[in-house]
Amino acid sequence: MTPEQIENAVSAAMPQAIEELKRLAAIPSVAFPGHPEEPVFAAAGMVEELLRSTGLPRVQQVPVEGSFPAVFGEAPAPPGMPTVLLYAHYDVQPAGDPAAWRTPPFEPTLIDGRLYGRGCADDKSGVISHVTALRAFQGNFPVGIKVIIEGQEEYAGDRLEAFVERNPDLLRADAIVVADTGNPRVGDPSVTTSLRGMAAFTIEVRTLREPVHSGSFGGAAPDALAALMRMLTALHDENGDIRVPGLPRGTFLGQGPSEEEFRKTAGVLDGVSLVGSGSLADRLWASYAITVTGLDVPSVSGAINAVQPVARARVTVRVPPAGDPKTTVDAVADFLRQVAPWGVQVSFGDFTIGAGFQADSGGTARAALNRAMERAFGRPPRDVGAGGSIPLVSALLKQFPAAEILLFGAEDEEASIHAPNERVDLEELRRIATTEALFLHELSGPSAHGV
Repeated sequence: MTPEQIENAVSAAMPQAIEELKRLAAIPSVAFPGHPEEPVFAAAGMVEELLRSTGLPRVQQVPVEGSFPAVFGEAPAPPGMPTVLLYAHYDVQPAGDPAAWRTPPFEPTLIDGRLYGRGCADDKSGVISHVTALRAFQGNFPVGIKVIIEGQEEYAGDRLEAFVERNPDLLRADAIVVADTGNPRVGDPSVTTSLRGMAAFTIEVRTLREPVHSGSFGGAAPDALAALMRMLTALHDENGDIRVPGLPRGTFLGQGPSEEEFRKTAGVLDGVSLVGSGSLADRLWASYAITVTGLDVPSVSGAINAVQPVARARVTVRVPPAGDPKTTVDAVADFLRQVAPWGVQVSFGDFTIGAGFQADSGGTARAALNRAMERAFGRPPRDVGAGGSIPLVSALLKQFPAAEILLFGAEDEEASIHAPNERVDLEELRRIATTEALFLHELSGPSAHGV
């Protein structure tokens, strides 16, 4: 096929791709504990159906210990051609407060060329970009293809890491495309060359056997919530920089967003300052960040006049690519123990860790991607970092050190992933699917041999 034929094939496939994204995003495949499991299995079934439609001769669901099934597809490489592994995930974040959504989170809604709904971007757009790119070749793939779509990345991505370690031959490839990132802005082509790692845990503070009346006991009885609040606020100084020893600021060599761009993308309110020191690229892509992502305490609507005996919080730490998540989480936990007031009882549990990623300077596959992305977007891509984490990437790098790992996708920074009103720009999705198809074509050319 010629590049023009590939572009035309992707464009012709987009109406079908959009309808399939609507169907897939309508499935509430939240793989967090406490959510129904049936929709997660339903999403796996639909992903299997989609991969079969691409012409891959081998497609199957594969069990992942302690997790939901992954969907695997494969087409052998033509003689002398490299093999590319394509990755995405079909599970999604919980929707959160439905009142914060302008459209129902699991009723995908098309508005002005953008599809709104939980998972439309993260990461069901990645699933659809793979499927649409593969369909362009009508089963005659120019390189070897392997596809792995997992089902619990958002909550327990470390479980697929263990699967990779136990099944290296199944996923072995020369180049790996991770479709779970995006451009800084729609139409601004980029390749993500660094990811922060992640460590998360739940902290519990106990002070009393049971709640006691705030009138009779308040003022002397130790409040678990007040203690926990003091501990959590001690993690940062007045400027918003981290106070935990051993977690220094890092430096990102590339260009990050301007403050104006960041404030707009993040929705920072007028008059509210940004936090932390250093450039935005340093803070977002190369430094530690600690965020309290949840609190287990009585809600305002359910409040009673009582001193709280127990309070819990979920704490997430983003770790620079070179940092060690296990050492980091130990440092944060030790610090919280040290600042705990009044002799309160402190315990930790439900740990999750995932390493970061730093790409090398690039090789044959990256050069092929540059050519493909320049054709699809009209200009060459630039390197950017990502503050988020994809636990599988470091496991793939460890298992296949010679493979080039390429991160790009349709999740631009205004896509509101993990937030209300998540959306994907459908023209961006077309360009990403076109990029991927052109990349597979470029990788089979003479200049790409030896990947």
